[in-house]
Amino acid sequence: MRTIRFLLRKEYRQIFRDRVMVAQIFMVPIIQMLVLANAATFSVRSVQLWVVDDDRSSVSRAIVDRLTASGRFVLAGSSASMAEADDALLDRRAGLILHLPARLERELVRTRRGEIQMIFNAEDGAAAGIASAYAQRIVAGYGAELAAELRPAVGAIGAASDAPRAAGGSLDLRLRGWYNPELDYRDFMVPGILVVLVTIVGSMLTAVNIAREKELGTLDQLNVTPVTKTQFIAGKLIPLWSIGLVELGVGLAFAHAVFGVPVRGSLWLVFGAAAMYLVVALGIGLLVSAMVDTQQQAMFVIYFILIVYLLMSGLFTPVRSMPVWAQWVSAFTPVQHFVTVMRSVLLKGGGVGDVWRELLVLAGYGVVVFWVAVRQYRKRVA
Repeated sequence: MRTIRFLLRKEYRQIFRDRVMVAQIFMVPIIQMLVLANAATFSVRSVQLWVVDDDRSSVSRAIVDRLTASGRFVLAGSSASMAEADDALLDRRAGLILHLPARLERELVRTRRGEIQMIFNAEDGAAAGIASAYAQRIVAGYGAELAAELRPAVGAIGAASDAPRAAGGSLDLRLRGWYNPELDYRDFMVPGILVVLVTIVGSMLTAVNIAREKELGTLDQLNVTPVTKTQFIAGKLIPLWSIGLVELGVGLAFAHAVFGVPVRGSLWLVFGAAAMYLVVALGIGLLVSAMVDTQQQAMFVIYFILIVYLLMSGLFTPVRSMPVWAQWVSAFTPVQHFVTVMRSVLLKGGGVGDVWRELLVLAGYGVVVFWVAVRQYRKRVA
């Protein structure tokens, strides 16, 4: 224990003496959280609207007014022909073409139904789907109001597109969202971003720190001392393990104070799961450091691993939306299980009974990955 205590003292001093590493540990994650929490969102704030109004009636003007008044759609221009509107969509001057056909108001009065056409730029399918839902809801709401005012003369307005027709009715539909009633995407994203930041501390800094020891030659010097492999590994990993937990605490406090992310569950459960997950992350960093010889190689390998984590962990898109094969791959990524724990505990107030499967998987991963990393490290360094 005395040897490990001296190694820990040496590692803490070495870490906090390096200003670049201190910035990587504390400053960079906060900046990343500020940027990602506001930028990494699937919500659509505004869509450039292009109008082709062949009806020029009070109804057509009201539809345009309703869309622009919602704040979701910004009038980018109008034209008398669809050809010019198509050019605007192609040049990215517009994200939505609203075509109001001639005799729209007359058809509403005569047949109690009218149709309008919406053409979206669907390069980004997710954004186009969300914008389409916004537009159809606004048009359907106006159609219901119009039907109520002029009944029985006027019926509903439908939005003609590849999506189902949106029609106003007489049902009073009331929606309520649990766990995130304000539908704030940051409440969904920030817990996942915290997992990524802990992963960076656990895996990247571990791999780079030990690879730097190899480059400087201090690893060879330690090998000729009475320090055992176990003592050396403990001295290297315990400081980063403790710093990872501290950074998670700072990140949680920052997320709650700045973004209002709720903490409905037990913080003890959050930090307990984080302690197990950090063992996995540290083991991966140790395994990478045993496979490489330079810091540059370590950064390249860890970067590849982080990309896989980001894409397959359910951080940005639900795992259930992935193909079956991708869901199987995701099940083998420890990040996915820790993200599930964070969101369940923070947003839903889940307890051990709700996340025991994820905790069991993390514990199993920690034992297996760390054992393989220690064996591999012994083979490469001895």
